[in-house]
Amino acid sequence: MTTPALLPLSGRRIPTLSPGASSFPHHRATLRLSEKFILLLILSAFITLCFGAFFFLPDNSKHKRFDLGLEDVLIPHIEPGKEGRHSGGQEESLRDKIRADHERALQEAKEKLRKSKEELRAEIQTEKTKVAEDLKKKDGPKPLPPVPMPKLVGINDGDPGDPDVKEKRDKIREMMKHAWDSYRQYGWGHNELKPIAKKGHSTNIFGNSQMGATIVDALDTLYIMGLHDEFKDGQEWIEQNLDFSVNAEVSVFEVNIRFIGGLLAAYYLSGQEVFKVKAVQLAEKLLPAFNTPTGIPWAMVNLKSGVGHNWGWASAGSSILAEFGTLHMEFVHLTYLTGNPAYYQKVMHIRKLLAKMDRPNGLYPNYLNPRTGRWGQHHTSVGGLGDSFYEYLLKAWLMSDKTDTEARKTYDDAIEAIERHLIRKSNGGLTFIGEWKNGHLERKMGHLTCFAGGMFALGADGSPDDKAGHYLQLGAEIAHTCHESYDRTVLKLGPEAFKFDSGLEAVAVRQNEKYYILRPEVIETYWYMWRFTHDPKYRQWGWEAAQAIDKYCRVSGGFSGVKDVYSSNPTYDDVQQSFFLAETLKYLYLLFSSDELLPLENWVFNTEAHPLPKNKDFTGLNRISFLF
Repeated sequence: MTTPALLPLSGRRIPTLSPGASSFPHHRATLRLSEKFILLLILSAFITLCFGAFFFLPDNSKHKRFDLGLEDVLIPHIEPGKEGRHSGGQEESLRDKIRADHERALQEAKEKLRKSKEELRAEIQTEKTKVAEDLKKKDGPKPLPPVPMPKLVGINDGDPGDPDVKEKRDKIREMMKHAWDSYRQYGWGHNELKPIAKKGHSTNIFGNSQMGATIVDALDTLYIMGLHDEFKDGQEWIEQNLDFSVNAEVSVFEVNIRFIGGLLAAYYLSGQEVFKVKAVQLAEKLLPAFNTPTGIPWAMVNLKSGVGHNWGWASAGSSILAEFGTLHMEFVHLTYLTGNPAYYQKVMHIRKLLAKMDRPNGLYPNYLNPRTGRWGQHHTSVGGLGDSFYEYLLKAWLMSDKTDTEARKTYDDAIEAIERHLIRKSNGGLTFIGEWKNGHLERKMGHLTCFAGGMFALGADGSPDDKAGHYLQLGAEIAHTCHESYDRTVLKLGPEAFKFDSGLEAVAVRQNEKYYILRPEVIETYWYMWRFTHDPKYRQWGWEAAQAIDKYCRVSGGFSGVKDVYSSNPTYDDVQQSFFLAETLKYLYLLFSSDELLPLENWVFNTEAHPLPKNKDFTGLNRISFLF
């Protein structure tokens, strides 16, 4: 018998048969896949029907099968009689119902078989979506408990009155709009912006995520400047796109101060619930970072898996003081808003652990190993790696309506040790804060350290031994030194770090310390000093900085950092940092506003300049227990 000659697959037909072969078609070779599928469904339905009839239709020989009591659940309207489980009429009714159910199931199966593949796929997808939504509702976050909104004072306006000052404030607002509009056009949804390349940008602190860091960070600045259309655009993006279920390793510290701080501030200012909900969702993602032998959190955590680790460069796997010590403000607010004590307990555990540890010369080293609970390298700084730890001790006391006296005492002790070992005067009379490294003082101060002038002024009231005037004066001296670091450059913008030795004072020496990346710390200190003294020089210094930023950092696609503040022809680093919108421009705007805008009697700013209200309903150690 010869082999049938088959047509190409693209024109498949029944094969031609050789003489003498059966004329009956070979079904396995000729039936299409869909026809097989239909026959299998019909066969399955038939078997199911027969199987059901065999097991469930009662007869005399199978009568005892229904003495299990299941019929009371399956057919609740049938009630057992006193003389037996069922009368004859009830058995007949049960038999009729089962037959009707099977006939209905068979009819539904036939109707399914008449539908096209597309219709079946659509139905399957609808069912999958419904199941997913039901599971989401079942396993989704519980609704947050209602809590009273703190009394909010001074959340808009702040007209300075003076036309010249108002003109300067309007200029800052225009700079904010240029930064935001550029990000909106070229980097929307990305974490940050490359204003030269005109595209999105991100750094390793955000992992490989695209969580719109600039949007979240800028929201409260937009709100207090009255840029409400821009605020609404940001809110809509957050409602529709901000998702924390991403496989990304992020910095616990940076995400806390930028995202959670930004969302909480936006919630308090606007009253929009979405910001509170998103803040809590993200906070839950950060909690696994605290799963260490000591409770000191990892620096990085994967938002999806919850796996944490530390920076490879950080003193043999240590956590960093400024990072694990800058969680208190946001976490206390989270406990207040959720009723969940876990957030408060975790930050208080950190404080208690630090209180038990020995401190060399009363100083807090910047590194602490989360596995062993031991200090790493003995390096103390009020700048990078240490800065905001001290800031949050003071602000925990302020936020608690000055009842968290433990935080205030810890702050006072730390500042006393800093003043004794780190603060010096240069030969030229400039007060600076050096860094303690392995038993000696390095006469170098970072731009980040310049925030301390504002901190000393903020903490002056309430200082022990009537030292309020001393600390206000110390704040003024630090502000002066940091202004000199700006004034001694070509661009009138401050370098990243500057030294006080070899005859050079408040000047950067190394090439890799001459850059300016739109940092806010010097302007932050100007603003605090203005609020406490109203000395006009602080507004003048702030205006000098604003003009320099607008002249040398502004490009068509936003604002960029510069690589050398001592060069008349600087090159750009091509990054518009999210903190430029959150902090630098906000502090400038507040500097040229009246004191009625976000008054310090009612608001405390987190280290990313996000304003959080003081609230007498949480008062540190003394009264936080009302939540539990």
